Amino acid sequence: MQKPMYVLSMPGVLCQRWILVCATLAMLVFASPGHAEAEASRNVVRFATTATQELTQDLLTITLQANKDGVVAADVQAGLKQLLESALADARKSAQANAMEVRTGYFSVQPRYNSAGRVNGWQGSAQLILEGTDIARITQTSGRLNQLNVVSVSYGLSRGLREQYESALTTQAIHRFKTRASQIAADFGLKGYDLGDVSVSSTEPGFEPRPYLMKAMSVRAGAADAPLPVEPGKGVLSVTVSGQVVLKP
Repeated sequence: MQKPMYVLSMPGVLCQRWILVCATLAMLVFASPGHAEAEASRNVVRFATTATQELTQDLLTITLQANKDGVVAADVQAGLKQLLESALADARKSAQANAMEVRTGYFSVQPRYNSAGRVNGWQGSAQLILEGTDIARITQTSGRLNQLNVVSVSYGLSRGLREQYESALTTQAIHRFKTRASQIAADFGLKGYDLGDVSVSSTEPGFEPRPYLMKAMSVRAGAADAPLPVEPGKGVLSVTVSGQVVLKP
């Protein structure tokens, strides 16, 4: 005797719902984070290119300082204020935008202690800062301010010079990035590339300071109004383009 066959049947509505559930599950599988990340990371290459330029520093900063000691704190403060106001008035006569700018710096009055740890007086200091690109103007002014002592001499890049070279270096670095991306795609036998995340940054590393403080002080002692002897250093300004490209099959 032939065994009866049982066939499972569904109403039309239930069948449609079952198909919809299966399709949704399939979409979730392909849209899962792991699958999306795998698709996004295909043919992705990460690298960086850099353009550099050696530059002579053009921004000079000279810090001068007045020092004063006394028994009464108010007297020390008043003496420093008088020295600073006099030097500031003198320096402002030569000030010019960008060429030489004048500003005040550190101002402090602190107690002085004896061997027993008791206050036996007060000592203070006040600073005046000359900064700009006119080296002759700055060194001559600092030599003229003989009521103050030089405590710091440093060089850097002015904003104008930095921006001037950064623009050209950025163009070079981007060109090198695109050239390398095309070459990588060609080496893999692919047609080209699409840009991914890319960043552009600049650095100013390795500038060599030129401290001439001791020599400057000896000149100041011999000739009060003699220009301060200085010499700029050199360094490398660089612009780097880093990021990723997606190679096109």
